[in-house]
Order: sequence, then C-alpha cells, then structure tokens
Amino acid sequence: MNRCLIACASASCLALLLMGCASGVQNPKGIPVTQMNADERGFVAGTGVESQDLVAVTDKMARSILGVRQVASAASTPRIVLEPVINETRFPINKDIFLTRIRTQLNSKSAGRMIFLAREQMAALENERKLKQTGAVTSSSDPNVVEFRGGDFLLTGKLQGLTTKTKAGTSDYILYSFQLVDARTSEIVWEDVAEIKKQGLEDAAYR
Repeated sequence: MNRCLIACASASCLALLLMGCASGVQNPKGIPVTQMNADERGFVAGTGVESQDLVAVTDKMARSILGVRQVASAASTPRIVLEPVINETRFPINKDIFLTRIRTQLNSKSAGRMIFLAREQMAALENERKLKQTGAVTSSSDPNVVEFRGGDFLLTGKLQGLTTKTKAGTSDYILYSFQLVDARTSEIVWEDVAEIKKQGLEDAAYR
C-alpha cells in the first residue's frame, strides 16, 4: 500500500515538473519587454544615435528631396545611386541604415518621381546575365543587350560629432548632412542638415 502511495506521489510530482517545464520559466521580478514605436525615446537611452533620431532625420531628408527642382520638374524620371555614408562620429553605428530608410520613404511616397538603382546587386545581376547568355536559364529578352542604367544623381551623407565629457556627464552633438550630386556635372543640387544634441550620465554602447 505504501509502495503504491509512493509511486502515485512520484508520478504526480513528475507530472507537475513536466507541466512546469512546458509552461516556461517566469521571473516575477524581471522587467517585461516593452514594444515601442521607432520614433519614441525609450528608458534604455544614451547620448548617441538612437532610433528616434534615425526616424526624425530620414523623414526630414525625404521630404526635402521631394522638393528639389531638378527632381520634381525633371523631363524624365531621374535615376539615383546611393553612395556610402561617411561616419565621423565616435559611435560605431550601421551608418548606411540612414540611406536605406530615406530610399524606402521616397520609394513609397514619391509616386514614381524618382528611381533608385540597385548598384549593391551588380554582382548578382551580372551573374544572372551570364546564365541567360549561356542558356542555363531562359530569357524573355536578348541577354547580350546590356540594359544597366547609369545614374543621374548620387545621394550620400555624412555624420559628424562633437563630444564633451566632464564629471557632470557626457554631451554629444551630431550633425547629419546629406547631398544630392549631379552625376554629369558634379554640382550639388540639394543639401540639407539635421542637428541633435544630448546630455546625460550614461554613455551609449552599440552591439
């Protein structure tokens, strides 16, 4: 009888243990994950570049580019090449994310008034053309005719920073500047900037 009770008790404990494992570990003292909008400043913050800065800067640049006369009044749809952004700040951030968001904003809101060239995909495009030329894949057009378009404008940017550190904390000023350059004449047809300054006790760390 006792052996049966012990066996039942063991089975019950095992079942409860398995149920506990299946439900996952919960830490009542932990802080739950908070979902936020990208343009909101969260409680995890530093003096460096953050998502709300990215959103504010790229929104401003996208609106500004749409008003450029050479783009808005162009006889034919201008083609734009993205050039790498130069990061001269002390923060090792993914700098090209700025141009990526400007491009996507313009592609979604410009109603086809400009076209971006996928220059970062040139190796894949060349390989696809070779596959068509050798007959490895089918083609609906002549694979020997090169149709890669040249750019009318180059879009690039630069991030520059100024940092001050004292016993009171850290102050970071960042200047975000972007240019649209005529690929034929090298003339700067558009330029705009955004400035952000932050002060605080905590420094920023990027992963």
